[in-house]
This record gives sequence, structure tokens and C-alpha cells, in this order.
Amino acid sequence: MVYSYSENFSGFAATLTPREAATLSRLSGVLSVFPSRMRHLHTTRSWEFLGVTTQNNGSSSGGDVVIGVFDTGVWPESESFNDHSFGPVPSRWKGDCAASIRCNRKLIGARFYSKGYEKEYGPLAGKKTPRDTHGHGTHTASIAAGSPVEGANFFGLAKGVARGGAPGARLAIYKVCWGMECSDADVLAAFDDALSDGVDVLSISLGQEPMDYFEDAVAIGGFHAMQKGVLTVVSAGNEGPSLHAAKNIAPWLFTVAASTIDRKFTTQILLGNGSSYKGTSINGFATRDSWHSLVFAGSVGDGPKSKFCGKGTLHSAEIKDKIVVCYGDDYRPDESVLLAGGGGLIYVLTEEVDTKEAFSFSVPATVVNKGDGKQVLAYANSTRNPIARFLPTIVRTGEEIKATVALFSSRGPNLITPDILKPDIVAPGVDILAAWSPRGPVAGVKEDKRVANFNIISGTSMACPHVSGAVSLVKSFHPEWSPAALKSALMTTATVLDQKHKFNRHGALAYGSGQINPVAATDPGLIYDISARDYANFLCNINYNATQIHVMLAMTKFRCSKSQAPVNSLNYPSIALGDLELGHLNVSITRRVTNVGSPNATYHAAVKHPGGRVRVTVTPRRLRFSSTGQRKSFRVELFATRIPRDKFLEGSWEWRDGKHIVRSPILVWRKH
Repeated sequence: MVYSYSENFSGFAATLTPREAATLSRLSGVLSVFPSRMRHLHTTRSWEFLGVTTQNNGSSSGGDVVIGVFDTGVWPESESFNDHSFGPVPSRWKGDCAASIRCNRKLIGARFYSKGYEKEYGPLAGKKTPRDTHGHGTHTASIAAGSPVEGANFFGLAKGVARGGAPGARLAIYKVCWGMECSDADVLAAFDDALSDGVDVLSISLGQEPMDYFEDAVAIGGFHAMQKGVLTVVSAGNEGPSLHAAKNIAPWLFTVAASTIDRKFTTQILLGNGSSYKGTSINGFATRDSWHSLVFAGSVGDGPKSKFCGKGTLHSAEIKDKIVVCYGDDYRPDESVLLAGGGGLIYVLTEEVDTKEAFSFSVPATVVNKGDGKQVLAYANSTRNPIARFLPTIVRTGEEIKATVALFSSRGPNLITPDILKPDIVAPGVDILAAWSPRGPVAGVKEDKRVANFNIISGTSMACPHVSGAVSLVKSFHPEWSPAALKSALMTTATVLDQKHKFNRHGALAYGSGQINPVAATDPGLIYDISARDYANFLCNINYNATQIHVMLAMTKFRCSKSQAPVNSLNYPSIALGDLELGHLNVSITRRVTNVGSPNATYHAAVKHPGGRVRVTVTPRRLRFSSTGQRKSFRVELFATRIPRDKFLEGSWEWRDGKHIVRSPILVWRKH
């Protein structure tokens, strides 16, 4: 027996033969038997960019909300986890702090889980603790709820006040990842403990390929969390810009894509002939105006992979202390340059990709486009002793730098249930400054011995805790709201990104409802609520039976309806009609809203038609409320005579009362 899950759901993790697993799966009362798979991590200014300031960031800046973070652990000594001005730990908290970690009134829990990982990879070396030796977990936790730290910076760059979205919230850390790997068995054990400990929000920046919901550890744990009133916020993954790539897509999860903010890092390279080329990087090294010899890796390395600075292809004698020009597209040639003693890296992209994100490297470096790379090599080949030097990294901020979906952010549609739009929302996940473990390699290369208390990294892993912090902020104003209500508030108040920008061209498939607006979400006007029974009916509608569903449900009595309803009947704050077999459409979908604003309010419908001959009608066109908490239903009807095969058609409907705009996206596409 590896684990017995008994506190909040019934199950266990054990080593079984295929025959034993098959026999067990046929027993009455067994929902599913599935292998423990490995999940992977989805790896300052962002809160100001979102409009969250110290003046408007919540009831006591988090109001004693407890955020549980599943990740690589925590560096408890980080100043981001100081407990200045915090009162006593809430009496309802039942969590634990491992003996090796000194918790406080801010960091109120720290546990670790390794049995599943060790079953797969063997015993871990050294002492097992919740302490973070990677950095990822410390980073995500501080984004969500870090205490304000003045003068935070990464080797002098992006200097300012680093803080989380809900700095008054408490943090409970559940270390389920060792390196980049996270075992399903460990993740489920963390869910079991976290729900008993008393967390209010869960933040999980890890994932794997989409699969049956009852074989997905995060979907299973998230369903039980939802029944306990806990919203599980998850990252969408880093496999963009391809479509059908989004991870963590169960409807009761809050799935987050990544966007840029109004900040850009540029590092110029100056050549000996006076030419200069602007690249992107976060250069944490002191350049000291030093010139270095310039060399092309393909001219001095071994084999065809040498021009990409492949491992083992570079000779120290040929590149020592020189700036090396490498081709590539995976952002990891710096390790080879570092190990061979090189003095720097000019990384030339093999494709014309206009990426917005900058990365730090284990040597002084910059990334240039294909055209500029050709010019650099032309100079290197034109003179006997070519030289170059890096100029200091420049940080630009301002409104002219527009937010876009990150190139790496995974897009929809939803592979399991296309009629549930995923991802749900987008949040900053590019070049985010946050706390770091001093034992974690700052550029992901262990031979890089620099130590930093803050780091700048990118990924949907960074976007996820932005939403976790925003959820905590909203919950501090509305502690009685359900997980679905909290989710709805953030989705319907989100800011739509400009689809004219090429990175936003996938629209709602890339950013869901839009960019989070945490302040607006505290007063959404209307919400789309969903109960555990509603989700159970959804599972019936995608062909799970009542026996299977009953194992997941906390309620004692439940039956699937004899007549199956369409998947899109779930009261979701968006509508997706995907993989349509025919080129025409004629459907009526019911939605229900709850008034959470002024008791006497009248909302009027506004529609943006998706195009492609798809017409949308909302009935009734007006909703009148006479009390807070009152519910009203309406129909969204979609009609089309011809839908093209090669387009995703996007529209929306809104409810407006003169103060609130409650927006929901509509996405329609035909099966390709």
C-alpha cells in the first residue's frame, strides 16, 4: 500500500499487476482503476498591470483566505513569506507544518509527498522535506499571496515592490513535485490532506495530457474540492500555439492561459564593426563593457548538431571566453556553452518567430531573429578577429506594450468535451518577478552557481497563481460564494484581448473569456452558479452512469435522468458548440443567472454575432430583479444555414444594467 485516501474521498494507491488491476476494476463500488502517471510543471509589476493596488486589493488584502499550493515546496525564509502585521492563525485551520520547516502566521502549513514518486524512480537521496530546492514552488506561492517586499529585483533588473495578489491571505504548501516530476499518487494524497486541513483555494501549476475525467487525478481531486466549497485553479500548459493542446480541462477546474504584461526586456549585441542588433533576454550578468572574440559554433564544433550547440559538440579550446553564435528553437544551448567555458551566447532563432517572452540564461546571452542572425554571421566571416559585446539589458514598460496571449500558452478546443470552452481565462505569465529558492538554479542549469532570492520566469505556471490570488481577493469580499460563483465573477468581468494581434488570433481558444480583472470581479452584478448536482448531471450527459457518479458525490441519493441533455446545458459562463457534423445549426441553450448586485436592477441583453451566417438571439431581452440572490433564466438561441469548415466563429452575449457588463463568449466551429 502506497497511500490510503480516506479523509475526503475513498481510495488507495498500491502496486498492482495488470491482472490485479483489471480484477479490482470489475468490483462493485469501484469507480476507476488507473496508473499513477507523472505530471509536469508548467513552467512585480503584473498586479499593478491588472489594476490591483495596495488600496483596492481586498478585505484585509486577502481576509484570512488560505491558499493551498501544490508544487515543488517552499523556501520559508524568503521575505515574501514574512508575517508582519498578521494576526493569529484562523482557529478553523487544522493543517500541519513539517518539523524541518519553521511556519509562521503567513506560511501556516507545509507538507511533502514522495511515496508515489519513489515507487516510480526509487528512493530520493537526502532528507525529504517541504523545502524547495528547485524554485518553482516558491515562485508560484509568492505570486498568489506573497507579502510585499521592497526593492525586489533579479540582479538589478525589474526593481520594485514584489507582492502577491492577495498578500493578506495565508499559504499552505503541499510539495508533490520532485524536480519537474509530480506523481498522481502524491497529488491525490495532497488533495486528501488539503481538504481536511481547511484550504479555501487550491493553486496547481502542473499537468499532463487530457484523459477521461475519472482517470485524471487533478480532475478527481478537484471534483471533491468543489463539493467542499474549494475552487481548484490550474494551468493550461505550455504547448502553444498549437490547437487542442490545453490541459486540465474538467469544467469544475479553473483553467488558466498565460499572457504578457506591459513590460519588455531587450539586450543588444554590439559588433566590432559598429553594428548593433536588438535581441530579447534577461541578462543577469555584469557586462563591464568587455569585448569578446566572436565565433560560430558550426565552424568549431563536432558534427551537424554543433551549429545548434548540441551537448558534447563544443570544444573548450575553441570557444573559451568567446561569444558563441548558435542556431536553435528550444532556448537551451546555453548549457553547452557554459560547460565548454564559453563567454556568452547569441542565440539565432531558426524560424521567424516574434516571441514576446525573454529568458535568462546561464551565460551572458541574447536571442535574435533569423535576419539579424545572418548579419551577425556575415560580420563574423568577414574579418579575421571578429569581436562583440553585450550591452546592459533594458527594461521598458508602458501602455504602448499591449498584452497578448503568450506564444507558448496551450490553446483549446477541449479534447474531452469540446462543448466546454477551455481555457477559461488568461492571466500574466510572461517574465514574472517573484520569490525564488537560493538553492534553485536561476536559469535551470545546475552548473550555474549564481544565487538569487528573486527570479524572472515564464509559463502558465506563473499565470495560474495570478488567478489563485484573484480568486482569494474575490473570496475575501464574498466568503459565502461557491467555487462556480467565484469562477463566474472572474470570467464575466474579464477584458477581451485584441484579436487583430497575431498572437491573439485564436481568440477565445487562446484566452477563454479574456484577461482577468480582479477588481471588477469583486462586483460582477450577476453570476452563473453551478452546484455539485449540476456537475453530476453533466457527467450523466457525457455517458457516465449513476453508479460511477455516486462514488464521486458526497450526496447520498442521485439518479441520472432517463432523457440525456446536451453537454452545453451545464450553466457555464460561456458557450462552445464544437465539432458540428453538419454545416447548419439550430439550437436553444438555457442559462440561469443570480443577482449579486443591487436588489432592484434591470439588465438588458446585447449580442455580438459570431459571423459566418451564425445568428444569436437572447430571450427574454430584459431581466428585472427585485432582490439580491434572485435567479432568472433565459435562452440563447443560435441559428445558421451554413458554417464553414475552416473557421472558429466567435461572438458573445452581455447583460448590462448601466453599471455592470456581464459578458460571456460564444464559439462555434464545424468538424474538420
